[in-house]
Amino acid sequence: MDIERFMRGYKAAWEGRDEALFCALFAGDGIYRNTPFAAQRGHAELAQYWQRVKLQEDVVLSYEILSASPAAGIAHWHVTYQVASEELFRIWAASTGTNLVSRKPGDPLPRMVLDGVLQAQFAGGLCTECRLWWHSMPLA
Repeated sequence: MDIERFMRGYKAAWEGRDEALFCALFAGDGIYRNTPFAAQRGHAELAQYWQRVKLQEDVVLSYEILSASPAAGIAHWHVTYQVASEELFRIWAASTGTNLVSRKPGDPLPRMVLDGVLQAQFAGGLCTECRLWWHSMPLA
């Protein structure tokens, strides 16, 4: 696996909201660091974390490879999605440390935009570690 193949799979897994496809990108003990301070290790934790994408609808991911070698790579990625549940909105609001969207009960849920950088390492044809740095906000 290389960064291009990984990103194609990452895009398919996120847009398809498919935890099995997501896990298939990683070694059995692979690590996914969705923030600098949180990590999921192994397929069970990866699959559990990926359940949150099922609370998203109309996911669109694009990416650009910034650096590539046989054992590692860096990509810039950009995602938009429709928040499909109050639960996901609460997860997002808590992760920002503030409630940037003033909503009243019954108001429509926002469409979100995320922009970030991903660094991945590969061995044996699978990702051994993936690190993300990203920011999100409601789409204007």
